[in-house]
Amino acid sequence: MQKQIEVKKPGTFISENHWYPKALNATIHPMVSFFLNLSKERIITRYCHLHPMVDREQLFEILNYQCKHFLWGGADLINSTSAGGKRNMVVIENNSCPSGQKSMPLLDDNKEDGSYRLLIERTFKPLLKPRKGVPTLKGRLALLYDKNYMETSGYAAVIADVMEEEVLLVPYFNGDENNHVKIENDLIHVYHEEEWHAIRAVFRYVTQKPWNRLPLHTKTKILNPIIACLAGGRNKMVAAKAYDIYNTELESYGLKINIPETIWDVSKTEIPLWVMKMGGQAVVKIPYSNAGQGVFTITNEEELEAFMQMDIEYERFIVQSLIGNYNWSSVSSTGKYYHVGTIPNTKGETYVTDLRMMLSTTSDGIKPLCVYARRAAKPLADHLDSAVDSWSMLGTNLSIKEGTNQWSSDTNRLMLMDRRDFNKLGLGLDDLIEGYIQTVLSTIAIDKMSKTLYNSKGKFRMKLFKSLNNDPTLLDEILESL
Repeated sequence: MQKQIEVKKPGTFISENHWYPKALNATIHPMVSFFLNLSKERIITRYCHLHPMVDREQLFEILNYQCKHFLWGGADLINSTSAGGKRNMVVIENNSCPSGQKSMPLLDDNKEDGSYRLLIERTFKPLLKPRKGVPTLKGRLALLYDKNYMETSGYAAVIADVMEEEVLLVPYFNGDENNHVKIENDLIHVYHEEEWHAIRAVFRYVTQKPWNRLPLHTKTKILNPIIACLAGGRNKMVAAKAYDIYNTELESYGLKINIPETIWDVSKTEIPLWVMKMGGQAVVKIPYSNAGQGVFTITNEEELEAFMQMDIEYERFIVQSLIGNYNWSSVSSTGKYYHVGTIPNTKGETYVTDLRMMLSTTSDGIKPLCVYARRAAKPLADHLDSAVDSWSMLGTNLSIKEGTNQWSSDTNRLMLMDRRDFNKLGLGLDDLIEGYIQTVLSTIAIDKMSKTLYNSKGKFRMKLFKSLNNDPTLLDEILESL
Protein backbone atom coordinates (compact mmCIF):
# COMPACT_ATOMS: atom_id res chain seq x y z
CA MET A 1 0.00 0.00 0.00
CA GLN A 2 3.06 2.29 0.15
CA LYS A 3 2.58 3.92 -3.24
CA GLN A 4 3.70 7.52 -3.57
CA ILE A 5 0.24 9.01 -4.01
CA GLU A 6 0.27 12.80 -4.18
CA VAL A 7 -2.56 15.18 -3.45
CA LYS A 8 -2.80 18.10 -5.87
CA LYS A 9 -4.58 21.09 -4.39
CA PRO A 10 -5.99 24.16 -6.17
CA GLY A 11 -3.31 26.75 -6.88
CA THR A 12 -0.41 24.29 -7.18
CA PHE A 13 0.18 24.48 -10.96
CA ILE A 14 3.75 25.69 -11.65
CA SER A 15 4.60 26.06 -15.36
CA GLU A 16 8.26 25.08 -14.96
CA ASN A 17 7.22 21.62 -13.75
CA HIS A 18 5.03 20.74 -16.71
CA TRP A 19 6.90 21.77 -19.88
CA TYR A 20 10.15 20.67 -21.42
CA PRO A 21 12.72 23.44 -20.83
CA LYS A 22 13.03 24.08 -24.58
CA ALA A 23 9.25 24.54 -24.84
CA LEU A 24 8.77 26.63 -21.71
CA ASN A 25 9.89 29.93 -23.21
CA ALA A 26 9.32 29.15 -26.89
CA THR A 27 7.23 31.53 -28.97
CA ILE A 28 4.55 29.81 -31.02
CA HIS A 29 4.89 30.11 -34.80
CA PRO A 30 2.37 32.62 -36.24
CA MET A 31 1.06 30.05 -38.76
CA VAL A 32 0.35 27.48 -36.05
CA SER A 33 -1.33 30.12 -33.92
CA PHE A 34 -3.41 31.20 -36.93
CA PHE A 35 -4.43 27.57 -37.57
CA LEU A 36 -5.48 26.97 -33.96
CA ASN A 37 -7.61 30.12 -34.04
CA LEU A 38 -9.35 29.34 -37.33
CA SER A 39 -13.11 28.93 -37.08
CA LYS A 40 -14.74 25.70 -38.15
CA GLU A 41 -16.48 27.50 -41.03
CA ARG A 42 -13.21 28.86 -42.43
CA ILE A 43 -11.54 25.45 -42.19
CA ILE A 44 -14.43 23.80 -44.03
CA THR A 45 -14.53 26.50 -46.71
CA ARG A 46 -10.80 26.19 -47.35
CA TYR A 47 -10.82 22.40 -47.35
CA CYS A 48 -13.76 22.16 -49.74
CA HIS A 49 -12.15 24.75 -52.02
CA LEU A 50 -9.08 22.50 -52.34
CA HIS A 51 -11.15 19.29 -52.42
CA PRO A 52 -14.22 20.18 -54.53
CA MET A 53 -15.56 16.59 -54.42
CA VAL A 54 -15.99 16.76 -50.62
CA ASP A 55 -19.55 17.10 -49.33
CA ARG A 56 -19.50 20.35 -47.38
CA GLU A 57 -22.54 19.58 -45.22
CA GLN A 58 -21.16 16.18 -44.29
CA LEU A 59 -17.79 17.65 -43.34
CA PHE A 60 -19.61 20.14 -41.11
CA GLU A 61 -21.40 17.22 -39.42
CA ILE A 62 -18.11 15.40 -38.99
CA LEU A 63 -16.39 18.33 -37.27
CA ASN A 64 -19.48 18.69 -35.04
CA TYR A 65 -19.42 14.99 -34.11
CA GLN A 66 -19.76 14.21 -30.39
CA CYS A 67 -17.62 11.24 -29.41
CA LYS A 68 -19.17 8.95 -26.81
CA HIS A 69 -16.10 7.00 -25.69
CA PHE A 70 -12.97 8.24 -27.49
CA LEU A 71 -13.14 11.80 -26.20
CA TRP A 72 -9.44 12.67 -26.29
CA GLY A 73 -6.89 11.46 -28.83
CA GLY A 74 -3.71 12.27 -30.68
CA ALA A 75 -2.81 11.05 -34.15
CA ASP A 76 0.71 10.53 -35.46
CA LEU A 77 0.85 11.73 -39.06
CA ILE A 78 3.45 11.43 -41.80
CA ASN A 79 3.78 14.07 -44.50
CA SER A 80 4.29 11.92 -47.60
CA THR A 81 4.35 12.38 -51.36
CA SER A 82 4.39 10.26 -54.52
CA ALA A 83 6.75 10.48 -57.47
CA GLY A 84 4.01 12.44 -59.24
CA GLY A 85 3.95 15.01 -56.45
CA LYS A 86 0.67 13.92 -54.81
CA ARG A 87 0.95 14.94 -51.17
CA ASN A 88 -0.81 13.08 -48.35
CA MET A 89 -0.94 13.38 -44.59
CA VAL A 90 -0.94 9.70 -43.60
CA VAL A 91 -2.33 8.46 -40.28
CA ILE A 92 0.18 6.08 -38.69
CA GLU A 93 -1.85 5.62 -35.50
CA ASN A 94 -4.25 7.44 -33.21
CA ASN A 95 -3.56 7.20 -29.49
CA SER A 96 -5.81 7.39 -26.47
CA CYS A 97 -4.08 9.19 -23.58
CA PRO A 98 -1.65 10.98 -25.94
CA SER A 99 1.27 13.07 -24.76
CA GLY A 100 1.97 16.53 -26.11
CA GLN A 101 1.11 19.28 -23.65
CA LYS A 102 4.67 19.55 -22.34
CA SER A 103 5.88 20.13 -25.92
CA MET A 104 3.40 22.84 -26.92
CA PRO A 105 4.34 26.55 -26.78
CA LEU A 106 1.69 28.75 -25.19
CA LEU A 107 -0.97 30.07 -27.53
CA ASP A 108 -1.56 32.95 -25.14
CA ASP A 109 1.30 34.12 -22.90
CA ASN A 110 -1.22 35.30 -20.31
CA LYS A 111 -2.66 31.81 -19.82
CA GLU A 112 0.18 29.93 -18.21
CA ASP A 113 -1.57 26.54 -18.01
CA GLY A 114 -2.08 26.58 -21.78
CA SER A 115 -3.98 23.76 -23.41
CA TYR A 116 -3.78 21.68 -20.22
CA ARG A 117 -6.70 23.83 -19.07
CA LEU A 118 -8.46 23.67 -22.45
CA LEU A 119 -8.70 19.88 -22.27
CA ILE A 120 -9.94 19.90 -18.69
CA GLU A 121 -12.49 22.68 -19.21
CA ARG A 122 -13.72 21.56 -22.64
CA THR A 123 -13.78 17.80 -22.17
CA PHE A 124 -13.15 16.49 -18.64
CA LYS A 125 -15.35 18.91 -16.68
CA PRO A 126 -18.43 18.35 -18.91
CA LEU A 127 -17.99 14.59 -18.41
CA LEU A 128 -18.64 15.12 -14.70
CA LYS A 129 -21.90 17.02 -15.13
CA PRO A 130 -24.90 15.22 -13.59
CA ARG A 131 -27.21 13.59 -16.15
CA LYS A 132 -30.96 13.66 -15.87
CA GLY A 133 -32.24 10.43 -14.38
CA VAL A 134 -28.76 9.22 -13.42
CA PRO A 135 -27.85 9.23 -9.70
CA THR A 136 -25.05 11.66 -8.87
CA LEU A 137 -21.90 9.84 -7.82
CA LYS A 138 -20.13 10.79 -4.65
CA GLY A 139 -16.39 10.49 -4.19
CA ARG A 140 -13.07 12.10 -4.98
CA LEU A 141 -11.28 12.86 -8.24
CA ALA A 142 -8.14 10.98 -9.25
CA LEU A 143 -5.56 10.81 -12.01
CA LEU A 144 -4.10 7.35 -12.69
CA TYR A 145 -0.80 7.20 -14.60
CA ASP A 146 1.92 4.76 -15.61
CA LYS A 147 4.39 7.16 -17.30
CA ASN A 148 4.88 10.82 -18.23
CA TYR A 149 4.86 12.32 -14.73
CA MET A 150 5.70 15.78 -16.07
CA GLU A 151 2.45 15.95 -18.02
CA THR A 152 0.16 13.94 -15.76
CA SER A 153 1.04 15.97 -12.67
CA GLY A 154 0.22 19.09 -14.72
CA TYR A 155 -3.20 17.72 -15.58
CA ALA A 156 -3.86 16.85 -11.93
CA ALA A 157 -2.97 20.38 -10.81
CA VAL A 158 -5.21 21.94 -13.47
CA ILE A 159 -8.11 19.62 -12.58
CA ALA A 160 -7.74 20.78 -8.97
CA ASP A 161 -7.92 24.40 -10.13
CA VAL A 162 -10.87 23.94 -12.48
CA MET A 163 -12.91 21.72 -10.16
CA GLU A 164 -11.80 23.59 -7.02
CA GLU A 165 -11.05 20.43 -5.08
CA GLU A 166 -8.17 18.09 -4.28
CA VAL A 167 -7.08 15.50 -6.84
CA LEU A 168 -5.29 12.24 -6.05
CA LEU A 169 -2.31 11.64 -8.37
CA VAL A 170 -1.96 7.86 -8.37
CA PRO A 171 0.85 5.74 -9.93
CA TYR A 172 -0.60 2.60 -11.54
CA PHE A 173 2.12 0.59 -13.25
CA ASN A 174 1.78 -2.48 -15.44
CA GLY A 175 3.12 -5.59 -13.67
CA ASP A 176 3.07 -4.06 -10.17
CA GLU A 177 0.99 -5.44 -7.32
CA ASN A 178 -1.22 -2.31 -7.39
CA ASN A 179 -3.09 -3.22 -4.23
CA HIS A 180 -3.71 0.48 -3.59
CA VAL A 181 -6.47 0.43 -6.24
CA LYS A 182 -9.57 -1.77 -6.17
CA ILE A 183 -12.99 -2.05 -7.79
CA GLU A 184 -15.88 -2.35 -5.37
CA ASN A 185 -19.58 -1.97 -6.20
CA ASP A 186 -18.50 -0.97 -9.72
CA LEU A 187 -16.59 2.02 -8.34
CA ILE A 188 -12.83 2.56 -8.42
CA HIS A 189 -11.35 3.04 -4.96
CA VAL A 190 -7.88 4.32 -4.01
CA TYR A 191 -6.15 3.61 -0.70
CA HIS A 192 -4.61 6.79 0.70
CA GLU A 193 -3.75 7.90 4.25
CA GLU A 194 -4.95 4.68 5.85
CA GLU A 195 -8.39 4.61 4.22
CA TRP A 196 -10.14 3.69 0.98
CA HIS A 197 -11.56 6.56 -1.05
CA ALA A 198 -14.34 6.07 -3.60
CA ILE A 199 -13.46 7.78 -6.89
CA ARG A 200 -16.28 9.37 -8.87
CA ALA A 201 -14.14 10.29 -11.90
CA VAL A 202 -10.69 9.41 -13.23
CA PHE A 203 -8.47 11.20 -15.70
CA ARG A 204 -6.57 8.22 -17.09
CA TYR A 205 -3.01 8.25 -18.38
CA VAL A 206 -2.55 4.49 -18.17
CA THR A 207 -0.99 3.47 -21.46
CA GLN A 208 0.70 0.06 -21.04
CA LYS A 209 -1.93 -2.70 -21.47
CA PRO A 210 -4.53 -0.62 -19.61
CA TRP A 211 -7.16 -3.36 -20.10
CA ASN A 212 -5.35 -5.62 -17.62
CA ARG A 213 -5.85 -3.19 -14.72
CA LEU A 214 -9.03 -1.23 -15.41
CA PRO A 215 -12.46 -2.72 -16.13
CA LEU A 216 -14.59 -2.18 -19.21
CA HIS A 217 -17.61 -1.49 -16.99
CA THR A 218 -17.49 0.91 -14.06
CA LYS A 219 -19.69 3.59 -12.51
CA THR A 220 -16.59 5.72 -12.07
CA LYS A 221 -16.37 8.02 -15.06
CA ILE A 222 -13.10 7.62 -16.94
CA LEU A 223 -11.44 9.80 -19.58
CA ASN A 224 -10.76 7.82 -21.79
CA PRO A 225 -12.58 4.57 -20.90
CA ILE A 226 -10.86 1.26 -21.66
CA ILE A 227 -13.15 0.54 -24.61
CA ALA A 228 -11.47 3.43 -26.49
CA CYS A 229 -8.14 1.56 -26.20
CA LEU A 230 -9.48 -1.82 -27.31
CA ALA A 231 -11.38 -0.29 -30.23
CA GLY A 232 -8.24 1.31 -31.68
CA GLY A 233 -6.76 3.88 -29.31
CA ARG A 234 -4.19 1.32 -28.07
CA ASN A 235 -4.95 -1.49 -30.49
CA LYS A 236 -3.57 -1.05 -33.99
CA MET A 237 -5.28 -4.24 -35.22
CA VAL A 238 -8.82 -3.09 -34.49
CA ALA A 239 -7.93 0.49 -35.46
CA ALA A 240 -7.01 -0.65 -38.99
CA LYS A 241 -10.38 -2.37 -39.30
CA ALA A 242 -12.21 0.64 -37.86
CA TYR A 243 -10.56 2.89 -40.47
CA ASP A 244 -11.45 0.49 -43.27
CA ILE A 245 -15.11 0.31 -42.20
CA TYR A 246 -15.45 4.08 -41.81
CA ASN A 247 -13.71 4.70 -45.14
CA THR A 248 -16.50 2.75 -46.83
CA GLU A 249 -18.98 5.20 -45.30
CA LEU A 250 -16.84 8.23 -46.17
CA GLU A 251 -16.30 7.31 -49.81
CA SER A 252 -19.62 8.78 -51.00
CA TYR A 253 -18.73 12.11 -49.34
CA GLY A 254 -15.35 12.49 -51.05
CA LEU A 255 -13.42 11.85 -47.81
CA LYS A 256 -10.95 9.18 -46.76
CA ILE A 257 -8.64 8.29 -43.87
CA ASN A 258 -5.17 8.03 -45.41
CA ILE A 259 -3.34 5.02 -44.01
CA PRO A 260 -0.47 2.84 -45.26
CA GLU A 261 -1.56 -0.34 -47.00
CA THR A 262 -2.29 -2.64 -44.09
CA ILE A 263 -2.49 -6.43 -43.84
CA TRP A 264 -4.04 -7.55 -40.55
CA ASP A 265 -4.40 -10.84 -38.63
CA VAL A 266 -0.96 -11.95 -39.79
CA SER A 267 0.66 -14.89 -37.99
CA LYS A 268 4.39 -14.68 -37.39
CA THR A 269 5.17 -17.38 -39.94
CA GLU A 270 3.33 -15.42 -42.67
CA ILE A 271 5.27 -12.20 -42.15
CA PRO A 272 8.16 -12.95 -44.60
CA LEU A 273 5.62 -13.61 -47.38
CA TRP A 274 3.94 -10.23 -46.92
CA VAL A 275 7.28 -8.43 -46.68
CA MET A 276 8.27 -10.05 -49.97
CA LYS A 277 4.97 -8.99 -51.57
CA MET A 278 5.67 -5.38 -50.59
CA GLY A 279 9.03 -5.43 -52.35
CA GLY A 280 11.20 -6.43 -49.42
CA GLN A 281 10.42 -3.30 -47.38
CA ALA A 282 7.63 -3.20 -44.80
CA VAL A 283 6.71 -2.26 -41.24
CA VAL A 284 5.71 -5.01 -38.81
CA LYS A 285 3.82 -4.04 -35.68
CA ILE A 286 2.81 -5.74 -32.47
CA PRO A 287 -0.68 -4.20 -32.42
CA TYR A 288 -0.93 -3.57 -28.68
CA SER A 289 2.40 -1.86 -27.97
CA ASN A 290 2.97 1.88 -27.85
CA ALA A 291 5.56 4.58 -27.12
CA GLY A 292 7.65 3.39 -30.05
CA GLN A 293 7.79 -0.17 -28.72
CA GLY A 294 6.73 -3.10 -30.89
CA VAL A 295 7.31 -1.39 -34.26
CA PHE A 296 9.88 -2.92 -36.61
CA THR A 297 11.03 -1.45 -39.91
CA ILE A 298 12.14 -4.18 -42.31
CA THR A 299 14.36 -3.15 -45.22
CA ASN A 300 16.64 -6.16 -45.68
CA GLU A 301 17.01 -9.85 -44.88
CA GLU A 302 19.06 -9.15 -41.76
CA GLU A 303 16.33 -7.01 -40.18
CA LEU A 304 13.67 -9.56 -41.11
CA GLU A 305 15.68 -12.41 -39.64
CA ALA A 306 16.33 -10.43 -36.45
CA PHE A 307 12.59 -9.91 -36.04
CA MET A 308 11.76 -13.55 -36.73
CA GLN A 309 14.20 -14.63 -34.01
CA MET A 310 12.43 -12.55 -31.35
CA ASP A 311 10.26 -14.22 -28.72
CA ILE A 312 6.96 -12.30 -28.77
CA GLU A 313 4.05 -13.12 -26.48
CA TYR A 314 1.30 -12.20 -28.95
CA GLU A 315 0.22 -14.30 -31.92
CA ARG A 316 -1.25 -11.81 -34.40
CA PHE A 317 0.52 -8.91 -36.13
CA ILE A 318 -0.12 -6.26 -38.73
CA VAL A 319 2.14 -5.60 -41.71
CA GLN A 320 2.09 -2.19 -43.37
CA SER A 321 3.71 -0.69 -46.42
CA LEU A 322 6.87 1.18 -45.50
CA ILE A 323 7.17 4.87 -46.28
CA GLY A 324 10.86 5.64 -46.66
CA ASN A 325 12.96 7.25 -49.38
CA TYR A 326 11.60 6.98 -52.92
CA ASN A 327 14.38 4.55 -53.81
CA TRP A 328 13.40 2.15 -51.01
CA SER A 329 9.73 2.46 -50.10
CA SER A 330 7.20 -0.34 -50.25
CA VAL A 331 5.30 -0.96 -53.46
CA SER A 332 1.62 -0.78 -52.49
CA SER A 333 -1.61 -1.10 -54.45
CA THR A 334 -1.82 2.71 -54.66
CA GLY A 335 1.80 3.16 -55.75
CA LYS A 336 4.91 4.19 -53.92
CA TYR A 337 4.89 6.95 -51.29
CA TYR A 338 7.90 8.41 -49.52
CA HIS A 339 8.69 10.93 -46.80
CA VAL A 340 8.65 14.64 -47.59
CA GLY A 341 10.96 15.10 -44.61
CA THR A 342 12.55 18.25 -43.24
CA ILE A 343 13.96 21.12 -45.24
CA PRO A 344 17.60 20.11 -45.96
CA ASN A 345 20.11 21.42 -43.41
CA THR A 346 23.42 23.08 -44.30
CA LYS A 347 24.90 19.62 -44.94
CA GLY A 348 22.11 18.81 -47.38
CA GLU A 349 20.59 16.24 -44.99
CA THR A 350 16.84 15.57 -44.80
CA TYR A 351 15.30 13.94 -41.74
CA VAL A 352 12.10 11.94 -41.40
CA THR A 353 9.54 13.62 -39.14
CA ASP A 354 6.05 12.90 -37.95
CA LEU A 355 3.42 15.28 -36.64
CA ARG A 356 1.35 14.68 -33.50
CA MET A 357 -2.06 16.36 -33.58
CA MET A 358 -3.97 16.24 -30.27
CA LEU A 359 -7.68 17.01 -30.11
CA SER A 360 -10.75 16.43 -27.95
CA THR A 361 -14.53 16.41 -28.09
CA THR A 362 -16.20 19.61 -26.90
CA SER A 363 -19.74 20.98 -26.85
CA ASP A 364 -18.86 22.56 -30.21
CA GLY A 365 -17.53 19.41 -31.88
CA ILE A 366 -13.99 18.06 -32.11
CA LYS A 367 -11.33 20.73 -31.65
CA PRO A 368 -7.52 20.72 -31.87
CA LEU A 369 -5.55 21.21 -28.67
CA CYS A 370 -1.86 21.10 -29.46
CA VAL A 371 0.67 20.05 -32.08
CA TYR A 372 4.30 18.99 -32.06
CA ALA A 373 6.71 17.09 -34.28
CA ARG A 374 9.53 14.58 -33.86
CA ARG A 375 12.43 13.72 -36.12
CA ALA A 376 14.42 10.55 -36.62
CA ALA A 377 17.90 10.16 -35.14
CA LYS A 378 19.75 9.92 -38.47
CA PRO A 379 19.21 11.60 -41.86
CA LEU A 380 17.30 9.81 -44.59
CA ALA A 381 19.67 8.06 -46.99
CA ASP A 382 19.05 7.98 -50.75
CA HIS A 383 20.26 4.40 -50.89
CA LEU A 384 20.15 1.71 -48.24
CA ASP A 385 23.30 0.48 -46.54
CA SER A 386 22.71 -2.84 -44.83
CA ALA A 387 25.08 -1.75 -42.08
CA VAL A 388 22.71 1.09 -41.09
CA ASP A 389 19.75 0.36 -38.84
CA SER A 390 16.68 1.56 -40.76
CA TRP A 391 14.86 2.41 -37.53
CA SER A 392 17.42 5.14 -36.84
CA MET A 393 16.31 6.82 -40.09
CA LEU A 394 12.58 6.15 -39.78
CA GLY A 395 11.72 5.89 -36.09
CA THR A 396 10.56 9.16 -34.56
CA ASN A 397 9.15 8.28 -31.13
CA LEU A 398 11.02 10.08 -28.34
CA SER A 399 10.27 7.60 -25.54
CA ILE A 400 13.17 5.51 -24.28
CA LYS A 401 12.39 2.49 -22.11
CA GLU A 402 15.11 2.24 -19.48
CA GLY A 403 13.65 -0.57 -17.40
CA THR A 404 10.39 -1.87 -15.98
CA ASN A 405 8.07 1.15 -15.78
CA GLN A 406 11.02 3.49 -16.25
CA TRP A 407 11.03 5.90 -19.19
CA SER A 408 12.95 8.90 -20.46
CA SER A 409 12.72 11.04 -23.60
CA ASP A 410 15.19 12.05 -26.29
CA THR A 411 14.18 15.70 -26.41
CA ASN A 412 17.00 16.54 -28.83
CA ARG A 413 14.72 15.21 -31.57
CA LEU A 414 11.66 17.14 -30.43
CA MET A 415 10.56 19.77 -32.95
CA LEU A 416 8.37 22.50 -31.52
CA MET A 417 5.69 24.55 -33.21
CA ASP A 418 7.79 27.64 -32.56
CA ARG A 419 9.45 30.25 -34.80
CA ARG A 420 12.67 28.24 -35.02
CA ASP A 421 11.62 24.61 -35.53
CA PHE A 422 8.40 24.91 -37.51
CA ASN A 423 10.07 26.35 -40.59
CA LYS A 424 12.30 23.26 -40.83
CA LEU A 425 9.29 20.96 -41.21
CA GLY A 426 8.30 22.21 -44.64
CA LEU A 427 4.64 22.36 -43.63
CA GLY A 428 2.06 24.92 -44.68
CA LEU A 429 -1.33 25.94 -43.34
CA ASP A 430 -3.14 23.51 -45.65
CA ASP A 431 -0.98 20.65 -44.31
CA LEU A 432 -2.06 21.52 -40.76
CA ILE A 433 -5.71 21.59 -41.83
CA GLU A 434 -5.31 18.25 -43.62
CA GLY A 435 -3.65 16.79 -40.51
CA TYR A 436 -6.55 18.02 -38.38
CA ILE A 437 -9.17 16.52 -40.72
CA GLN A 438 -7.30 13.19 -40.81
CA THR A 439 -7.06 13.15 -37.01
CA VAL A 440 -10.79 13.88 -36.67
CA LEU A 441 -11.73 11.15 -39.14
CA SER A 442 -9.54 8.53 -37.46
CA THR A 443 -10.90 9.53 -34.04
CA ILE A 444 -14.49 9.15 -35.18
CA ALA A 445 -13.71 5.75 -36.76
CA ILE A 446 -12.40 4.48 -33.40
CA ASP A 447 -15.32 5.98 -31.48
CA LYS A 448 -17.80 4.32 -33.85
CA MET A 449 -16.02 1.01 -33.33
CA SER A 450 -16.20 1.58 -29.55
CA LYS A 451 -19.97 1.98 -29.76
CA THR A 452 -20.28 -1.11 -31.96
CA LEU A 453 -18.48 -3.21 -29.34
CA TYR A 454 -21.25 -2.59 -26.79
CA ASN A 455 -24.70 -4.14 -27.13
CA SER A 456 -28.01 -2.37 -26.52
CA LYS A 457 -27.74 -3.17 -22.80
CA GLY A 458 -24.29 -1.61 -22.54
CA LYS A 459 -22.42 -4.91 -22.24
CA PHE A 460 -19.14 -5.62 -24.04
CA ARG A 461 -19.62 -7.87 -27.08
CA MET A 462 -16.74 -10.27 -26.51
CA LYS A 463 -17.73 -12.60 -29.37
CA LEU A 464 -17.68 -9.70 -31.84
CA PHE A 465 -14.36 -8.45 -30.48
CA LYS A 466 -12.90 -11.94 -30.77
CA SER A 467 -13.96 -12.09 -34.43
CA LEU A 468 -12.14 -8.79 -35.00
CA ASN A 469 -9.06 -9.57 -32.93
CA ASN A 470 -8.62 -13.28 -32.25
CA ASP A 471 -5.33 -13.16 -30.34
CA PRO A 472 -5.50 -15.59 -27.38
CA THR A 473 -2.92 -13.71 -25.32
CA LEU A 474 -4.78 -10.42 -25.64
CA LEU A 475 -8.15 -12.06 -24.97
CA ASP A 476 -6.82 -13.58 -21.77
CA GLU A 477 -5.64 -10.14 -20.61
CA ILE A 478 -9.06 -8.61 -21.27
CA LEU A 479 -10.94 -11.45 -19.60
CA GLU A 480 -9.05 -10.74 -16.41
CA SER A 481 -10.54 -7.24 -16.33
CA LEU A 482 -14.15 -8.17 -17.12
